[in-house]
Amino acid sequence: MPDFSITPEIRDMRQKVTAFMEEHIYPNEPYLMEAGAEGAGLIKDLQGKTKAMGMWAPHLPAEAGGMGIGFMPYVYINEVLGRSPFAPLAFGSQAPDSGNAEILWLFGTDEQKERWLKPLVAGEIRSCFSMTEPEVAGSDPTLLQTRAVRDGDEWVINGHKWFTSGAQGAAFAIVMCVSDADGAPHQRMSQIIVPTDTPGFNLVRVVPVMGETLGNHCEIRYEDCRVPVTNTLGNPGDGFMIAQKRLGPGRIHHCMRWLGQMQRAFELMCKRALERYAFGGTLAEKQTVQNWIADSAAEIQAARLLTLHAAHKIDQGNEARVEISLIKFFGAKVLHDVIDRAIQVHGALGVTGDTPLESMYRAARLGRIYDGPDEVHRMVVARRVLQAFRQAGTWEFT
Repeated sequence: MPDFSITPEIRDMRQKVTAFMEEHIYPNEPYLMEAGAEGAGLIKDLQGKTKAMGMWAPHLPAEAGGMGIGFMPYVYINEVLGRSPFAPLAFGSQAPDSGNAEILWLFGTDEQKERWLKPLVAGEIRSCFSMTEPEVAGSDPTLLQTRAVRDGDEWVINGHKWFTSGAQGAAFAIVMCVSDADGAPHQRMSQIIVPTDTPGFNLVRVVPVMGETLGNHCEIRYEDCRVPVTNTLGNPGDGFMIAQKRLGPGRIHHCMRWLGQMQRAFELMCKRALERYAFGGTLAEKQTVQNWIADSAAEIQAARLLTLHAAHKIDQGNEARVEISLIKFFGAKVLHDVIDRAIQVHGALGVTGDTPLESMYRAARLGRIYDGPDEVHRMVVARRVLQAFRQAGTWEFT
């Protein structure tokens, strides 16, 4: 098994991030939750502080304008950043900008990097990723219907997207669309950069999700939207491959941030159990609450080790498809269950905005859907395990 002990350098970075969050993020969460776009001034101020600390854009190499710390150190930092939905934004590593920056760095031309990547990494502009469509199952990207048709030196894009997260206020979208309708299923797609001020890029609405619009999940219609062919990311037909390059590491980072959420909810649960008095003693003395705490501790540790194991395989160049699918559906369940128990221990307080738990609970429910629904990831694991048994009569746990 790989060594998951934290190096002194990583421990120092995590301590700096923790101290920053305790001083600047947690105290401002209620304001940022209410302010929405009006909180942009505070976010800019926080971003200036993280830049001054040398902690800006931990997901990117130094050549791209990031910290240049590598994959595994960023994995460990994400465990801390995940404790608050506003922390990644303050450190310049928020989705979908972080994923867009990574694929622009890997597949973008020099011109694309200068025009889009450089200001994106600097925090001067924002972006969005436009893939999911309401008419087809998002779990099967081969069904996507949005079309890009070549007309001379331009793509003409038509289609209907939603859950284009971050579209409101974004400078550009990276659009996943069918550019070769007759191609092989996984070579039909391209990813194309579309400036949001392009005629035909029509933002229909911000879709309300679990009672909130702060997530900025938008419905978009592309109607004869023309962009230069030079806006293609990579080569035509590379869309699915680029998406896989983005989604694998992205799921690791999501799951590490979930760990931060779990751990924060767990801490709140334990503190409440020790403080709250009922029926002759504290809640911490009640067997049911003790079971919740014990189960949560075991499940969080299991999810953490599974996630670090998957991250280690990715870092070694392995696609780790089984491991990523395992942490996706297992982590989503643990995230929900731990937050749910913490709410129960808090009673009525747990469903109010006086604690972060009610917002965390809503966000946790989405975890079973985005980045691939749990059912698809279970299917991936089962198919690969059974394939190994057909071929070798066994499955090796590594």
